[in-house]
Amino acid sequence: MITAARSRTMLTLAEVCEELSVSRSTFYDWRAKRRAPRCIKLPNGDLRIRRSDLDHWLDDREDAA
Repeated sequence: MITAARSRTMLTLAEVCEELSVSRSTFYDWRAKRRAPRCIKLPNGDLRIRRSDLDHWLDDREDAA
């Protein structure tokens, strides 16, 4: 059973795509090129992304202007 706290730290692919303002196909393209944040593949084939992994991935792409 998934706890409420843990479910909030795991984002669905739709949530990530919405947050990044990219299409699902763009995300899959990034994933194929190993440029996407780390994903967890569930037994049913769905993807989940940890909030911490997404935040770290975004921090790594921050432009030091």
